[in-house]
Amino acid sequence: MKRSEINHAIKRMEQELKEFRISLPSFCYWSPADWEEKGNDFDEIRDNMLGWDITDYGLGNFREVGFTLITLRNGNIHMPKYTKPYAEKLLFLEEGQYAPLHFHWTKMEDIINRGGGTVLIKVYGSTEKEDLDLEHKVKVLKDGQEFYVEPGTGIELLPGESITIYPYLYHDFTVKGGTGSVILGEVSMCNDDMKDNRFYEQIGRFPEIEEDEAAYRLLCNEYPRNS
Repeated sequence: MKRSEINHAIKRMEQELKEFRISLPSFCYWSPADWEEKGNDFDEIRDNMLGWDITDYGLGNFREVGFTLITLRNGNIHMPKYTKPYAEKLLFLEEGQYAPLHFHWTKMEDIINRGGGTVLIKVYGSTEKEDLDLEHKVKVLKDGQEFYVEPGTGIELLPGESITIYPYLYHDFTVKGGTGSVILGEVSMCNDDMKDNRFYEQIGRFPEIEEDEAAYRLLCNEYPRNS
């Protein structure tokens, strides 16, 4: 993925957040030069991968497969000094983008449509071999209502609506055509993108970056560390 694509994606999300009057913590606005001056008192941001995260899943087609997100807060199950048992993210999907089918072994999360268009979340149960369960109906928890749907059903979330994604529930994200881009919120247990994503198809998580221009913001896996 080109750095210019990453810079553009971040600026697009910043623009959308501004329109919805959603403010970010100061570290989300730091430049690469700012980061060079930050000491060990900001290690919680580094260790827990807070901040900007852009992914094309290693497929090189961000306009169709990928999305932009910001981790605002997170604990760390691998580092006991960080005791938060929760995480929070903001996600941005352009109309026409798709986030591939996956589940989490450990994390339970609520996905909330914070504004914009209508998001579609397709759901499947999983088998003991972690394949798609095409035989059994899927339990859905949506804004306090429990109901069951056929495997592969797309659950629509209008602005303000949410769905609970429990462990081993396969799910993907896209935007309903004609409704426009979407800002999503995610409230969850601790997030571990290194070890708690089970993608249905073999894909990557963090992009390989072609440095065709200077970075506008650093991604959450790029922060320099002070010795």
